[in-house]
Formats: sequence, structure tokens, C-alpha cells
Amino acid sequence: MKVIGITGGVGAGKSRILNFLKETFHARVFEADKAGHQVMEPGTKGFREILSVFGQEILGEDGRIDRESLGALVFSDGEKRIRLDRIIHPAVKEMAVEEIARAREEGEASLFVIEAALLIEDHYEEICEELWYIYADRKVRRERLRTFRGYPEEKITAIFESQLSDEKFREHCQEVIDNSGSIEKAYEQIRELLK
Repeated sequence: MKVIGITGGVGAGKSRILNFLKETFHARVFEADKAGHQVMEPGTKGFREILSVFGQEILGEDGRIDRESLGALVFSDGEKRIRLDRIIHPAVKEMAVEEIARAREEGEASLFVIEAALLIEDHYEEICEELWYIYADRKVRRERLRTFRGYPEEKITAIFESQLSDEKFREHCQEVIDNSGSIEKAYEQIRELLK
């Protein structure tokens, strides 16, 4: 089973690529963002650690972590954000390792794909055989974010500035899928890579 990590800037079309890999190549897909929510569920180690650091006031009426309250707390304080990241990111990576082991044991998938915004920063090259960069030109990404997500210009600019540069993505990834044009062209590049 081949393990591939997929990353790229916001609006590059990673979700559509993941769906294509699932549907066409029957890939097992692990999305770090979704896993990040799971590691904060009641009863998990992450939940207990977050509570011990941030206190009961981040809990909602249902006894779960209120992500909005937690977000307001950490995004206004860089030190708190770092502390939260130190809890969540290793837990997510550990979950990815467990999922890969489970998939290998089951022996049904020939492709396992990890999608993570911080694939490079969190050193997923340690558990992936290849890293793929889903590239789309900034103008195209900006248009997609305006049209499909309704983001205002300031928000798009702020997100772009918080993410790695094109150069950094290219420096760390073995393959680049250009998704600036039609999605079919991107799919064609993937078919070639997975031949």
C-alpha cells in the first residue's frame, strides 16, 4: 500500500482531488482537519489535555469543547495557540499512523492518502512515501474562494499570508499537480502519476 501526503494552499481544489482518488482509485483517505475534531472529543486524551490547559470555561452545555470559545481564546493569544497545536497536531499524526497500520492489516487498499494543511510543517514525510502539492495559481484560488465560499478579499489575503509560499511547497513535495485549469487536466496528471 502506497502512502501519499497531499497539501496545498486554500482554494487549490484538494477536496475534489481527494474525492477523485477515493472514487477512481479506491484510496483510503485521512483528512487531518476532521481528525483534529475527533481528538477533541470527550473521553479522548486530547480532550483531557485541552481541559487541563484551558479550563472548564471552554465547554459547551453538552459537555463537549465549544470550538468557537476555544478558537476565540487561542487566536487572540499566540502562546495559547502554540499550546493547543502541541496537543492536537501530535494526536492527529498518531491517529494517521494507526489508520495506516489498520489499512495495511486489512489489506484492501493499495493507496492511502493523507490530506493535511500542515503536512510539511508537521513532518508527515516521516510517514508518507511521497508528498504531492496541489497547485493552483493565486488568481484562480482567490476567485474560487470568493465564488464558492463567499470569502471577502481581506480574509483571502490573510489566509494566503498565513500559508507556506509556492516555493516552500515545491521544495518539500516530490510531485506537483497543477489544478489552475480544468479539474479534468488535474485528474489526467494524477492518472499518469499512478500508472
